[in-house]
Amino acid sequence: MLGLARPLHVSLIAIPDAAVSTLTGIYDVLNSFRILAGADPAIPDEPPFKVEIVGPAPGSVSLASGLPVEVGRAVADIAATDIVIVPSVVLKARGWQTGRYPELVRWAGRMHDNGALLCSACSGVFLLAETGLFDGQETTVHWGYAEEFARLFPEVPLRPERVLVVAGERGQLVSSGASMTWHDLVLYLIARHVGAAAAQTVARFFALQWHHDGLAPYVVFQGRKGHGDAVVADAQQWLSVHFSVASPVEEMVRRSGLAERTFKRRFTEATGFSPIEYVQRLRIEDAKRRLERTDISADEISWRVGYEDAAFFRRLFKRFTGMTPGAYRRRFQVPAFARPGGK
Repeated sequence: MLGLARPLHVSLIAIPDAAVSTLTGIYDVLNSFRILAGADPAIPDEPPFKVEIVGPAPGSVSLASGLPVEVGRAVADIAATDIVIVPSVVLKARGWQTGRYPELVRWAGRMHDNGALLCSACSGVFLLAETGLFDGQETTVHWGYAEEFARLFPEVPLRPERVLVVAGERGQLVSSGASMTWHDLVLYLIARHVGAAAAQTVARFFALQWHHDGLAPYVVFQGRKGHGDAVVADAQQWLSVHFSVASPVEEMVRRSGLAERTFKRRFTEATGFSPIEYVQRLRIEDAKRRLERTDISADEISWRVGYEDAAFFRRLFKRFTGMTPGAYRRRFQVPAFARPGGK
């Protein structure tokens, strides 16, 4: 234990948007030191964290799944805390609606001013970003919510491929990326405040894992569609089916009726990617699905998605995912025992 004079107070935020699995997972892991005491020399005799579920008001609150949890105290009654954690939230069709929790936002800002860590698991950063404290500070969020987050908080540099981002002059702004990276968040907090050996012990007990390869292998490419350029939208629609043909960029230019330079400029402005990079991402995305769902060789997959040079395909695959095709298949392919008829 790294010299803690007292247990650190953790305020775990419960709001109706919160995902129950993230909230209860964080709660259970940070409260696990009582049951782990004596199991390993790295585990302190006294629990290093005191976790409290807090919110706008005390009492029962129904989370996004409909399951109720009990809020112990209103944040208005908490004058000091060491760590604030907002678990992942579920965005509805309308996206995140700002301004719904002004008291929580003001309170989180005050706690930060008093030295508390502000931590988000996945999309919980939507709430914390309303404090303005993340402006100019790198952060991460679930890749599926990245476009919505960038729209609402354009001043926050976003890195959705990152598993964990620790920002701010004193490392007081901590965000974790997609879904299960709350594992990385709690293990980081344990390593930071209790020690690396304790974090390893907790990870073994719960079978938690650090996502050492980052989130790039998990990200599903979805080209930006709501840009309003009908010519580019038509090209995207055609490309979604014909990305594997030879010379797809030249074919899109021909179909558009525009000058090549004009088409490429408009495509890049509308989608955020050059035409050739857009094609590459679609091809790699299709290759990922084939690696996950079939046993055909990487060379065959390379040919099917549009690359005759298998070595080039492998280099491109690793550039976009951070993994070789073989490593990706080992990580993500459904194991034999889970397939129909598997054992």
